[in-house]
Amino acid sequence: MILYFITGNKNKFDEACAILGDSFAGKLEQLDIDLPEIQHIDAREVVKEKLQEALKHHDGPLMVEDVSFEMNSLNGFPGPLVKWMIEAIGVEGLYKIANKIGNLTACSVATIGYAKNKDEICFFEGRLKGKLVPKMGTSGFAFDRIFVPDGYTKRFSEMTEEEKNEISHRHLALDKLKKFLENKEGAK
Repeated sequence: MILYFITGNKNKFDEACAILGDSFAGKLEQLDIDLPEIQHIDAREVVKEKLQEALKHHDGPLMVEDVSFEMNSLNGFPGPLVKWMIEAIGVEGLYKIANKIGNLTACSVATIGYAKNKDEICFFEGRLKGKLVPKMGTSGFAFDRIFVPDGYTKRFSEMTEEEKNEISHRHLALDKLKKFLENKEGAK
């Protein structure tokens, strides 16, 4: 079975390949389909819409992912709207808001949608708690330069790829997807 990961982001695809490991070697392919993305505060709604649109262009099984960043100081906002918030105020702005309010806790969330077909859609979520810290460096995705996961002293951007891939929100969601697919395959 080939699983098609719908993303135009090569870095996301490479991370997924590294996280899923050898058992998915040759079974995961990237499809760069330009899909409309609804704006919604619920990541599952965003993912569901992307999957339904992708199924109009390609047969399953497909997967899409959406990343959220929930700041506790803002009752979970910006959530799936984090890309636009960072575009508007930068990662420094996220930190400054949380610092001003006095609550630096946050949660990075990856929501993966899997569709075998239009009638069989499943969601897998990975949540990683942590805190916002002042920006450092220039590498990493979105909020990687300001987010330190609970139990660690380094920002995502300071970790090696291997370190990040072992603990990230994406790892947690992909691990759930992997177990789901292995159970389905084993049941045949």
